[in-house]
Order: sequence, then C-alpha cells, then structure tokens
Amino acid sequence: MAFGSGSSLFSNLRSTETDPNTEECGKTVIVKAYPLGMVRVDNRYNGEDEGDSGLEPYIGLEFDSADDAREFYSVFATHVGFKIRTGQLYRSRTDGSVSSRRFVCSKEGFQLNSRTGCPAFIRVQRRDSGKWVIDQIHMEHNHELGLEGESLPPVFQRRSSMALKSPTEMSHRRPKIKLLEEADDGHPCPSGVINVKRIRRVGDEGHLILEPHAGLVFNSADEAYQFYQSYALNAGFRIRIGQLFRSKNDGSITSRRFVCSKEGFQHPARVGCGAFMRIKRQESGTWILDRYQKDHNHNLELQTGMDRKSSAAPKRLIDEVHGGLDSFSVAKVTNGGLIKRSQENNIGGDWYTLLFDYFQTRQAEDTGFFYSVEVDNGNCMSVFWADGRSRFSCSQFGDAVVFDTSYRQSFYLVPFATFVGVNHHKQPVLLGCALIANESKESFIWLFHTWLRAMSGCHPKSVIADQDLAIQQAIAQAFPGTHRRFSMWQIKAKERENLRSMSNEFKHEYEKCIYQSQTAVDFSTMWNAIINKYGLKHNAWLKVMYEKRESWVPLYLRGKFFAGIPINGSIESFFGAFLNAQTPLEEFISRYEQCLEQRREEERKEDFNCYNLRAYLQTKEPVEEQCRRLYTLMVFKVFQKELLQCYSYLGIKTYEEGTISRYSVRRCGNEVEKHAVTFCASNLNASCSCQMFEFEGVLCRHILRVFNLLDVREIPSHYILHRWTKNAEYGTVSNAESVVNSSELKTLVVWSLREAACKYVEAGTTSLEKYKLAYEIMREGGRKLCWQR
Repeated sequence: MAFGSGSSLFSNLRSTETDPNTEECGKTVIVKAYPLGMVRVDNRYNGEDEGDSGLEPYIGLEFDSADDAREFYSVFATHVGFKIRTGQLYRSRTDGSVSSRRFVCSKEGFQLNSRTGCPAFIRVQRRDSGKWVIDQIHMEHNHELGLEGESLPPVFQRRSSMALKSPTEMSHRRPKIKLLEEADDGHPCPSGVINVKRIRRVGDEGHLILEPHAGLVFNSADEAYQFYQSYALNAGFRIRIGQLFRSKNDGSITSRRFVCSKEGFQHPARVGCGAFMRIKRQESGTWILDRYQKDHNHNLELQTGMDRKSSAAPKRLIDEVHGGLDSFSVAKVTNGGLIKRSQENNIGGDWYTLLFDYFQTRQAEDTGFFYSVEVDNGNCMSVFWADGRSRFSCSQFGDAVVFDTSYRQSFYLVPFATFVGVNHHKQPVLLGCALIANESKESFIWLFHTWLRAMSGCHPKSVIADQDLAIQQAIAQAFPGTHRRFSMWQIKAKERENLRSMSNEFKHEYEKCIYQSQTAVDFSTMWNAIINKYGLKHNAWLKVMYEKRESWVPLYLRGKFFAGIPINGSIESFFGAFLNAQTPLEEFISRYEQCLEQRREEERKEDFNCYNLRAYLQTKEPVEEQCRRLYTLMVFKVFQKELLQCYSYLGIKTYEEGTISRYSVRRCGNEVEKHAVTFCASNLNASCSCQMFEFEGVLCRHILRVFNLLDVREIPSHYILHRWTKNAEYGTVSNAESVVNSSELKTLVVWSLREAACKYVEAGTTSLEKYKLAYEIMREGGRKLCWQR
C-alpha cells in the first residue's frame, strides 16, 4: 500500500488555530484534559483541503496485509509524536490462522516503568477476501506526545498557540485539573515527585495525617492500601486496587498500584484520573512507596466528620476490592428482588442498557429465560441471568458447581462470573452467569440466593470457589451443608507468593505432605515436622491454610462428591478465549452467544456419538458390557481404565464377620500402595479407603478387584449414577415434581422434550431410511398422545 510522501503527510494541519482546550492567564498556563486527563490527538485536516484525509486511521481503512497496516500506523505515529509496537493477535479456532492483530502505543500496559497504560491502538481484522481492515480504533493517549530527540510534530505546534480569555470568563469556569503548584493553605509546593515527609491538618477536628511520599515504608501491601485509603478519605476521593506486577522468576507479586477510583475510561463515571500510589516489595519483605502522583483531574469532595467516620472501616486487601464506579438508575426491574444497601458498583451504566435489551429479546424467545437485578436505592447493582437450557441442566448436573470468578486474576473491564457444572460427557455446562457489582458478602449472598431461586431450590452437594472471605461466608450462608473447596489456581498463586524463598527440599516435602498423606494423623504429623524443621511457626499464611485444610487438602476432599473435577486442577473454562474480563462492551453479547452455541453443539455431538458409536471391549467381563451399554463414552473410558488396572492388584481377605468382610488390596510388586475394601454380601455394598466413588461417582479398581474375586458379575444399580448415563437428560423431571411449582416444572418438561426431539431430528437427517424411521416413531408417539395430524 502506497502512503505518498512522508514530508507531506501532515502538511495540511493548521498550526495557528485557537485551541479551545487551553487557556492562558498571566504566566500560568492551564491545559485542560480532553477528555478529562487525556491528551487529545487532533490531526484532522483543514476543512478546505481534505485530499489526504485517508492518511489518518479510520474504521474501514483497508490494507493488503497486516504488515502494511503496521507500517501505516508506524508512519502515522512518527508524525503525531509517539511510537508503536505489536500487541495481541487472535487466531481462528477453526484452522489456527491469525484472524486479527492489534498495534498499540509503545506506552500501553504497565510492565515497564516507562509505560503508562496508554489506551491508543488500532485493530485490523482479516476478511474473507484476504484484505485486512481496521475494525477498532482508539485515538486518545494518556501521556504527552513527542519523540525524544526529535522536533515536535504539527499537533504540538498547534498547542503552542493559545487563546486569551477574560478574567470574568475564567472565574466562572470550574477548574478540571488541580495544579501541583496549588498547595495546602495556598502555599506553593515543589513540583514533581514529593520526596519529603509532609504532615497536614485535616477537617474540623484538626487531626494530623501523613501524606504519601516516595520512600515511605510499609510492613505489608495491606498496610499500604489502608494508609492510602485513609489519606484518600480525608482528601476527598476514593481509591481502588490497580494493576499488580509479578516476578518472571517465581510469579510472586513484586509491586502494586493503588489508583483513584476515577482512573481509566472503562465506565462513564471514570474520567482518566492520573492519581496513584505504587509500592514495591523489598528483599526484606517490606514494601516501599516508589512512585506517587498526587494530582487529580476532577473535583475532590471533602467529607464531613460524620461521613468520614461512617466510611472509615478498614478493609483488607485480600477480602474486599472497591470499584469506585458509578451506578446506573432504572425505573423498573423485572424478576428481581429489591435489596436496599449503599454499595460501590463495578459495572458501568452502558452494560445495563445492553443487557436489559438482550434479556427482553431472549425472554420473548425462551419462556424459561430468567434474570434478576440487585437494586440499591433505585440503582442497579449485580445482575444474574440463566436461560431455560441452563436451568434444565442444573436439574441434572447441579450437584457439583464451580463458581468461576477468574476475572479477578487480572485487570478487568467487566466483572463477569459464571456458574459451571460437569455434564454426563465430562464437559463443562453453563448453569448461570452474573456481573458482580460489588465484591462484598452481601452481594454474593444475594447472587447465590438468586441462583437458587432460578434453579428451583436445587442445592449443590459441593461448590468450588475462591478462598476470599466474602465469597466463603456467602456460600456458607446460602448453601448450608454444601461441601466447600478452594480454587486451586488461587492456592498455587499464594504458594508462589508466600513460599518463594524456600528451598527445593522444602517444596518436595511440602508437596509430599499435601498430596500423599493418607490419614489426618499422617498429614498433621508431616505438617508439624515441616513447620518445625524450617522454622515456620510464625508464618501467618501457613497458619491460616492449616486451619482451612479441609477446604483444599486432597485427603479431606476425597470423601466428597465433586464430579471428578481434579483436586490439583480445575475444569476447562466454559467461555475460554471467547469471553473474558477484557471483552469490550460492543462484542460481549455476540461472543457470549457464539460460545454458548458452540458448547451446546459439542454436547449434542457427544449425545449423537453415544447412541451411534460403541467403545471397544477389552475384557470378557460382563460388567464391562453392562457399563458400555449404560455409560456415556467418556465415563465408560474412566470405568474401563479402572477395570483394566484392577488385574494388577492382589486382594487378600483380612477380616470376616457375618456378611461383612474386609480386604487388603495392593498393587503387585508394591507394598506401599494398598487400600482397604469393605464388602457387605447382604446388600452388595462396598467401600474403599481411596474413596474414588464418593469423589467421582465411578467405582475404583480396588472395589472392582474384590468384585472379581467374589464373582460379582454385574455392577449393583446403586453404583451406576444416573448423571453419568446416556439417558441423564431423562428421569430427573419426574423426581423434581415435589420441589418445584407447576410453572417451573413446565419449563423443565419443555426443555426435556425439546432435547429429545432434537435427537430424533439429528438422527433422521443422516439418511433417508433413518428419516422414515424417525418420522414413523414420532407419528406412533403422536397416536398415543391423541394428537394425530
């Protein structure tokens, strides 16, 4: 693609026009933000000559290749006064080819000290024709423009010419940027980074408060957060937690940023405020304030003494994160209960408009679609929704639920959380979605109660969720009696952060204690030995983890049903790369529906395969044929593996009294790996110390070995869980009649019949013969239902 002469690229820029975004008064120049806190890249051409206007990026601009697009953006950046680099690329899920690329300002992100999180970028997308077209663009930067060592481009020459305004006009204009020269009590203070301790008097009480300054040391990140929160409260603004940075060596957190709640532009209430405080971890374990920006680009709201006291309760960094965002007011909310509280809101107003339009459309199409909105003093807060299919799936697969809040792992645009289960094909299945407005105990309690209401009061047997106190307290209150388990990704992250300095020998012993302990006594003995050996009696994190051991140590979780979700892992993210915490507003619904349809298509394919394909038998055992007939293909593979492994074990009877007998089952040639199996001949009940059936719902190799020794030729029916069978979608509706009302029961019946009908359609389209058979079966069913056509 030809760009023309570089010297004339911006020749038509007006260099002497009056800039409405600047004022001059005496010797002081005030530069107003456009928008607030941002430097506007204004390289539009003179209205009289727009012949070269195509050389400014715009949506729809076409290139022969992605390299051409990068070269064009690089030339544009050079003349405007910034540099670029290649950002993310996106690949097709079909063939893995690159489908789109982002080229960003070199100051995008925060990985280096020189980067400022600049949002400027262009994105080009590959069309079917092979051309690359700009489909997204952001022109504004959050830093000064101009490349070092080079003359300023025309865009800065224009800013040098400022319009003088009358004192009267200026006096009626509210300042949008608080100058660093404005100090307390009207006295000037040095510009730049504050490097001396300053104490100032605050409020009517006249108490003193220490202002942030470079070099200030804290014992922990929590202490730094509480300090900045207290300072902000007295100064008249609110804060939230910004980005964190991790070590490339061990993944531990090396620095954190605490920012003004109005930082960024993700939501209407945010104005790109640049005020922040950054702390950095020292080798001693303390944290030092190494970067600080005091000035805000918005008015501060000083609070009265009473307001200050009412909101001064300290909040620990690990427990609660405030969003500091505006809420969106609506006049009418359907399907939702009202909860009156005063809370922060992490959801921007535009999201509510988008979602409510989508919800109303879906309700017209799906009678089982459910949504609810948490309301605080007339303002919308958290949002929950689930379509009819998700509600029906919960009646079958809602026994083990993962509450996925992985958006909290990184900087996010949208606090999108999901309820996910495991279906009879071992696939993730969606059980509901939510946007979390506020990460408080009360908000999570509302969300869990709403989920229960949508799922007809179907209490899960187990829930996997983050360790955070607010979430765990809410689960305990909303799901009493439900087994709780911590998310393993969070445990691993905490281990890297708190045990990073320990030796490899310690890590080996630590993992052996966690994953190889067979009894509670073994675990406690090994744990205490490690604590004493390495002098960790005062390690606060290890103390807490020991107290919470029943929620994360495999030994304590084996006897609880988790549908086989690995203890040292997790199920696959339901939305994967389709949808995440950085998904922009305009793409959210389309990506959501695209992924949802793809997941459900994968489930339909597995259903089809289960009825049309047969797994190979590898033994002549009747139990293998029985389970092949009943189980889905994926679950049968799990059973078949256990059956084949059982032949590598020896079973020795160690006890017998009446109908009760006990066996010691050990691996051939391995005296260490052994388990105890108890068998009752009167009812064919069996239990094993490995507790695989209790955890996964499939019999283990040890029990199968005992069955083989006792010539049990058929698996007892109570060991074939209906949720793992091919017919898992049937059989639960009739059982639900006693726990749901007539309206909700009708919804479940509609989805059950619809899914069954879809299977007839899919099978009938494979050939003309199968079509005739499927049609005849449906007609015969119609005759029995007395609705003959």
